[in-house]
Amino acid sequence: MADLDVDLCVIGGGSGGVRAARIAAGYGASVLIAEEYRMGGTCVIRGCVPKKLMVYASHVRHELDDAAGFGWTIPPATFDWSTLIANKDREIARLEAAYTFNAEKAGARIAKARAVFEDPHTLRLSTGETVKAKYVLIATGGAPNHGEPIPGIEHVISSNEVFHLPKFPKRILIQGGGYIALEFACIFAGLGADVTVVYRGDNILRGFDNDVRAHVRREMEKAGITILTGCIVTKVEKHGDAYTSHLSSGSSIASDQVMFAIGRHPNVKGLGLEKAGVALNPVNGGIAVNEFSQTSVPHIFAVGDVTQRINLTPVAIREGHAFADSIFGNKPIKVDHSNIPTAVFTQPEVGTVGLTETEALAQYTHIDIYKADFRSLKATLSGSESRVLMKLIVDASTDRVLGCHIVGPDAGELIQVIGIAVKMKATKADFDATMAVHPTAAEELVTMRTPSARHVRQAAE
Repeated sequence: MADLDVDLCVIGGGSGGVRAARIAAGYGASVLIAEEYRMGGTCVIRGCVPKKLMVYASHVRHELDDAAGFGWTIPPATFDWSTLIANKDREIARLEAAYTFNAEKAGARIAKARAVFEDPHTLRLSTGETVKAKYVLIATGGAPNHGEPIPGIEHVISSNEVFHLPKFPKRILIQGGGYIALEFACIFAGLGADVTVVYRGDNILRGFDNDVRAHVRREMEKAGITILTGCIVTKVEKHGDAYTSHLSSGSSIASDQVMFAIGRHPNVKGLGLEKAGVALNPVNGGIAVNEFSQTSVPHIFAVGDVTQRINLTPVAIREGHAFADSIFGNKPIKVDHSNIPTAVFTQPEVGTVGLTETEALAQYTHIDIYKADFRSLKATLSGSESRVLMKLIVDASTDRVLGCHIVGPDAGELIQVIGIAVKMKATKADFDATMAVHPTAAEELVTMRTPSARHVRQAAE
């Protein structure tokens, strides 16, 4: 590819970058996408999609366990890790090809190369070519962070490597209390591994509603997952094919694999941002942007995880689309980052939108809490002891539903729909006026009549 001038150079072929490129090209812009690894980015290649495929695989074990109560006699089942990984790899390759095809079909060009700033308008590709761009969009995403170096850190894998393990670990230690750590803990437990979770905080899922945190922990421990809080791994030793992890509590744990999922950092290193004059956010280390995703350099923009605003694929896609509409479609759009529904694909799943109880109490003077904790109808025959949690946070002064939190089967599917209602400022009366679908777990969302708690915060004198 010869040196060229373009209207837009997108650095990163992930969800946000590709969406921006496709929309910009649709407006007639000349667009180049520079992607040094694989098209699709974190979500498609080593994140949400392959992880969800593995979640499905681990669900099979639970279905087999439940089958006897419904009259099924099933011979002992066996699981083959290599088959799962091979099938997963085939699907990811298909999606990567689709991302490439759709970007090129829209009119964007793809350079399989790393792009680095030489000056605010010039980027040098790792292939040797240079690109002069009227606008630049940085969409390089994030990467796993192992934290402070410890002895034996070279033996620790991240969520990047977990998708390509050559063999299934019968015992795995996972450090971290966020959604990535817990999702993989449930995946490996469901596939038959002995799983230990180590987390420095007092409870898992920091930032989520406290009832959700407590419920998920109980359900995970019920499933046989060991959760150790208030400690960290201080040293990892390798002994043949096994590892010993030493904890700050003084204990040690043997395992066949050690994985850290303690956070992610924005991919800003080595991009030449200093040559372009692009400023970083001193608080979160991501690229600093305004409500239009514009950086400190007016013609350079950034979307997605590299900004460290809200690290979710749909958010990156929405930001990328809004950028292209604003710059190339002459339709200035600010992305609304409030009331974003999200899911955690633990077992059981978590679905959440809006404020937690703690957040609501800090922002409003009168809060009503509606909560239901119950065994599902399926559990009455399957014999499962798992329980479902449904919780609504309501502003008692206006009756508006401020938040909804669900823990149970298909919580991710449910919260997508509830997210619409919360976004539309639905009231508790709107929920109450909606006819229940029976028999479902979700009917609890429209049949909870009596608050489980009422909070009134006195105004400061």
